[in-house]
Amino acid sequence: MKALGIAATGMMAQQTNVDVISNNIANANTTGFKSARASFTDLIYENQSREGAVTAEEGTTRPVGLDIGLGVRSVGTLRLNTQGGLTQTENQLDLAIDGRGYFAVNMPDGNQAYTRDGSFRLSAEGQIVNHQGFEIDPGVVLPDNTTAVEISETGIVSAYVDGDPIPVEVGQLTLTTFVNDAGMRPLGNNLLEATVASGDAIPALPGDEGVGILRQGYLEASNVDIIRQITDLIQAQRAYEMNSKAISTADQMMSAANQIK
Repeated sequence: MKALGIAATGMMAQQTNVDVISNNIANANTTGFKSARASFTDLIYENQSREGAVTAEEGTTRPVGLDIGLGVRSVGTLRLNTQGGLTQTENQLDLAIDGRGYFAVNMPDGNQAYTRDGSFRLSAEGQIVNHQGFEIDPGVVLPDNTTAVEISETGIVSAYVDGDPIPVEVGQLTLTTFVNDAGMRPLGNNLLEATVASGDAIPALPGDEGVGILRQGYLEASNVDIIRQITDLIQAQRAYEMNSKAISTADQMMSAANQIK
């Protein structure tokens, strides 16, 4: 009886589904977080009777076959890169991306990571860095006597120095896009890295065609829909329970068969 193994694969798949949904709910308030969805595929089939097989000397053929599936397995988690809502913070170094794109961040190992989290700060040297102290790329350094910062929708960074009413342009922020955003690998700490699946990073200026703009004094909220996640969680729980019931039923059938004398 294959039902025990088939139902077990269903339980493992729904456990993965619950894990993904739980992570979405846990990050409902994480800046720039993108919710994910677990993807599944059916396993190979055991062919007990082939479709189209000849059934009589007159040449009649079997219209359908007898194929017994062997269960299901998880094949991936699809990140849903829809726009999150913008929350006003009035912090002059908070930036939200309205549209496509990622901020590039220089990692300590020399590689680059990418993020939608624009909650930036200043280092002791006046560099604009993320909450881990990693410098954004291209780097921007503010003068020591900066009193205010202005960042345009197209990424031009201007500093007001010593109360001078005329700002000084100190840098240009860029955004990075990918052909396949869903193929990026999550690293934690709101960071992603490029992979073979995502394709090479494509630098661009904010406001270019197909690229978002920057909103100073805002942060992008998570795109997690809590109501949808709770609904999906209930569905996953019921599917898990049904697979568990299938195992229980198969066990009872095997027990009944063993008791036949």
